[in-house]
Amino acid sequence: MTLVEIDVSQVAADARRVLSRNRRQGVSDWGGRTYDFVCPSPRSYPFQWFWDSCFHAIALVHVDPELAKQEIRCLLQGAQPDGFLPHMLLWDRQLHDQAMREYSIVRADPFYTATVQPPVLARAVWRVYHASKDRAFLLEVLPATMRFFRWLKAYRDPDDDHLIAIIQPDESGLNASPKYDVVMHLRDVAPQEVADALRSSMDRLFSAYAPHREDPARLVALDVFNWEDVMVNSIYADGLQCLGGLCREAGFPPAEAAEFERRGRRVLAALEEKCWDERSGLFWDLYGYEESRAHTLTFSSLFPLIVDSLDRHMVWRLVEEHLLNEGEFWLPYPVPSVAASEPSFDPDYRTSAIWRGPTWANVNYYLYWGLRSHGYPDVASELAKRTVQMIGTGGMREFFNPYTAEGQGAVDFGWTALVLDLIHAEGWDR
Repeated sequence: MTLVEIDVSQVAADARRVLSRNRRQGVSDWGGRTYDFVCPSPRSYPFQWFWDSCFHAIALVHVDPELAKQEIRCLLQGAQPDGFLPHMLLWDRQLHDQAMREYSIVRADPFYTATVQPPVLARAVWRVYHASKDRAFLLEVLPATMRFFRWLKAYRDPDDDHLIAIIQPDESGLNASPKYDVVMHLRDVAPQEVADALRSSMDRLFSAYAPHREDPARLVALDVFNWEDVMVNSIYADGLQCLGGLCREAGFPPAEAAEFERRGRRVLAALEEKCWDERSGLFWDLYGYEESRAHTLTFSSLFPLIVDSLDRHMVWRLVEEHLLNEGEFWLPYPVPSVAASEPSFDPDYRTSAIWRGPTWANVNYYLYWGLRSHGYPDVASELAKRTVQMIGTGGMREFFNPYTAEGQGAVDFGWTALVLDLIHAEGWDR
């Protein structure tokens, strides 16, 4: 597979088109706030999602750094005094009924949800700042970003083991991943029934949480979905390290930078100590008070690769035994969301449920940079090449068949524009 098989400039142009077409602007009934952001997909996802906007900001660096800054500024309008940042901002009241019909969500306010998403924010701020060198922007957005990471520590790490917990599957963004089937009661559900069964199981969670919504610390303690997700905590560790560097760049007191860097090291140490399985050479999610291991092989098991200081032995095993394993993750268009060796692997999207097999651009984006940081530039370049090939073949879709590159899910999907960052990093735009 070679790069000349596709027109890289056309892939880049298509990514820029989507970022422009998906922009939403207006004045909300939510206190008269002005909004200006890129939605994930006009037809499927017309609102503002937390980690989507963070990825959009990274992609927008290659379009207009001012738009990248605006993406983050708009997202941070949802920041609450205690540090909480919601996973959805429902700017347009006219679409609220549609949101409640189409998504399994609970709102803390008519205009935002009661849940979080993976803390990609610090990485996005780091990327935008280093592209723009705009110190005024950094000073503007850094305090809310710091408060959010402190909120996660305060409310999502009740056992103080340095790993944060999520309280429902969509807080990881991996809504229907089969790794959650054991807790979501989906283990014996037929493929065609997964989507409906997941919705019913989400309703069960919402009912359990309803009496306790005013006390967010209580929700993890209920232990109905108490999940220490490897991907989420890898992003958390990476974000803490980014925050430490950003605090230094901003001229904040050294103690604040040290706080976040120390916490980042502790999160990584907890991942290595509690989630690493030497026998399999993989990381496993933990769930419940007993911290049982979820032995379903998904890309999450590889995700500590994104942390620069991961143990070298662990890096080697993750890459050589699993990422490059053609029976697991190194398919024609890697990296699939579920290993091809898993019974739940669904590359054709037969379940109509996401994150059960197809390949996603944001996963490849993170793993690309992780591979480069750990001394695998050739593997990273090959991953970038196949990602560009995949998007050039399947279009700007939400996810892709890892064998054929057929585009699946939402059309004109925003964070697939992360391909712009890979193209730039490889020098294919010069």
